[in-house]
Amino acid sequence: MTSACKRAASTWALVAALVLSGCAATAPFAVETLEPKAGEHTVLRTHPIGRDLGDRILALDPMHVSASDVANVLAQAPAPRIMLIHGGIYPVYLAMESFGSFLAGMGYPEAKIRDPASGAWSYSPYGYTPRLAGILAWQYEQDAMRPMLVGHSQGGLYAVKVLKELAGVYRPSLEVWNPVTDAVETRDAIVDPYTGRMRPAIGVPVSYASAIGAGGWSLILPNQWDDFTSLRKIPDTAVEFTGFDIDDDPFALSFPGTPFEVPYVAAGTAKVRNVALPTTTSHVLAPLSRDFLDDAPVRRWIDDYVPGRAPRADDPPGVAAGQALWAADVWHSIKKHWVLELQRMVRAERVLAAGG
Repeated sequence: MTSACKRAASTWALVAALVLSGCAATAPFAVETLEPKAGEHTVLRTHPIGRDLGDRILALDPMHVSASDVANVLAQAPAPRIMLIHGGIYPVYLAMESFGSFLAGMGYPEAKIRDPASGAWSYSPYGYTPRLAGILAWQYEQDAMRPMLVGHSQGGLYAVKVLKELAGVYRPSLEVWNPVTDAVETRDAIVDPYTGRMRPAIGVPVSYASAIGAGGWSLILPNQWDDFTSLRKIPDTAVEFTGFDIDDDPFALSFPGTPFEVPYVAAGTAKVRNVALPTTTSHVLAPLSRDFLDDAPVRRWIDDYVPGRAPRADDPPGVAAGQALWAADVWHSIKKHWVLELQRMVRAERVLAAGG
C-alpha cells in the first residue's frame, strides 16, 4: 500500500470515530434584524460604537491581534458573519463543526458563525450557490461589515463559486436571501450601509475567503462542473483570499505534474495567497481543531502566529502538523479582517456624527 493510501485509510478510521462520537442538535439563535432604508444609514446610526471602544478599536494593529485584544476589545464590539462550508462526504461536516467551536472558543461570537435559521455550524456544498451568495449580501446590509467565507474540500470549490455568484459570473442579477427566515426576498438590491444608496446584490464583496483541499475527485460531481482553472481565479468579490493545498493530497490529487497543481490567482484586484500544507495534514480532518483550545502551549502559539513565521526550536510539539498551521493562519486572517471591518465602521460613524 502506498503512503498516500495509508494516510487515506487512517483518515477514514478517524472519520468513523467521529461518527460514533455523535453530535448534539442546537436550537437556532435569536437574531435581531433591521429594516434599512435608503438615505438613512440605518445600520451605522442604530447601534453606534461608543467613543472609548471606538478609540481602542482604531488603536489595534490588524496584523498583530493578541488574545487580550480579542477578549478586552473585539468581544465588546460587533462582528462580521462567517460562513463555513463543509466538505461533501458524510460525516465530514463534523470536522467543520469542530473548527466553528474552535473559533468560538478563541473568542469569536458563536451567533455570527452558526446559521441563524437552523443553528448549524456550516453550510452544505450541495446547496444552491445563489442562496449562499444572497445570504452574504443580506448580511452585509444588516451588519455594515463585509462577511467572511471559509470552505473545506468540496466546500472550498463551493466557496470560490459563491464568490463568482457575487461577481455576476453565472447570472446578471442576484436575489437577496434572508437567512433568518431561510427565504428569498423579492429584490436583487440592498441598501449599502456606507453610502445609504441602493446597490445591486451583485458585486457585494467578502472581506476574507479561503479554501483548503479544493479540487481532485470533487470535480466529477455535477454540482461542481466548471473549468478547474477558472475555479482558481479569484474575482474581486474577495478583498483577500488564501488558498491552502496539501502536499500529495490523495483526495484533491495535488501531486506534482497533475493538472490540479494550479495556484490560485487574482482575476483582478483581490489579494491572493497560496499556502502549502505538509503531507502530514489530513485532507478530511484538516478543520478538526476544537482540541487546540485545551492545549495551552499550542493555543498560545496559534494566538501569536503571523503568516510567514518560520518554525522555531521552541515551538510546542506537533504545531508543524497541518491542522495547527491551517487553524492558526485562518484565525489570524479572521482577526485581521474583524479589526479592519470594525475600524472602517468606526470611521464612517464618526464622519456621520460630524455631519458628513
